[in-house]
Amino acid sequence: MKAQIETFKRYKYLLINLIEKDIKLKYRRSVLGILWSVLNPLLMMIVISAVFSNIFKVNIENFPIYYLTGSTLFNMLSETTNYSMMSILESSSLIKKVYIPKYIFPLEKCMFGLVNFLFSMIAVAFMYVILGYPIYWTVLLFPIPVIYTLVFSIGLGLILSALSVFFRDIIHLYSVLLTAWTYFTPIMYPYDILNDKIKIIMHLNPMFHYVKYFRDVLMYKTVPSLETNLLCLSIAFGTLILGILFFKSKQDKFILYI
Repeated sequence: MKAQIETFKRYKYLLINLIEKDIKLKYRRSVLGILWSVLNPLLMMIVISAVFSNIFKVNIENFPIYYLTGSTLFNMLSETTNYSMMSILESSSLIKKVYIPKYIFPLEKCMFGLVNFLFSMIAVAFMYVILGYPIYWTVLLFPIPVIYTLVFSIGLGLILSALSVFFRDIIHLYSVLLTAWTYFTPIMYPYDILNDKIKIIMHLNPMFHYVKYFRDVLMYKTVPSLETNLLCLSIAFGTLILGILFFKSKQDKFILYI
């Protein structure tokens, strides 16, 4: 363990440089640049609010904030796992030339996704001000579900990045699964409209728990119970441990397939 920590310290500057490079590449030649991380969730919120509030008549109080709090957190999962899945393949030329701990690449993509998420939270704060939504003290707890989601995403990202090296079809399959996952998470609709059988299945969805936790502290002045925290913690770190073990068991064979 001590050796792994020392190795990580040695390459932490590379991790930071890779994050900076991805930020610059994402907004290169864009007039508004990094502002798109704020504008994109706001524009999506306007479209979704118009469709679900007026056409489908979804009756959710403060729907714009309800949607934003769910979509920003889920988008972090979506970005981090999608980027992580391609990280080893995209860095194949570098991996072949020099020794770099291979986990650095999916980890960097997850941290890059976290940075994008933090910028998108400006959009949430903006809507709070525009709508005059009350800010409760529980908002100080918002980093907790974010950390849970990030740890879960890193674990899942490690698994996907390893799988994509050997099975390229997982790249296309995951995009379909991610779309289904989005609709199976109460982002645009309330949990209460679901029947009892679907509610039971919904509790198997990790993002249901993380989104609910996020909304509880941001919108409803609710402090999640110890049981809820233990559940979220178990899912996050259980997935991380599984991801580390799976990635470690496969990484020595990457060079033969990339």
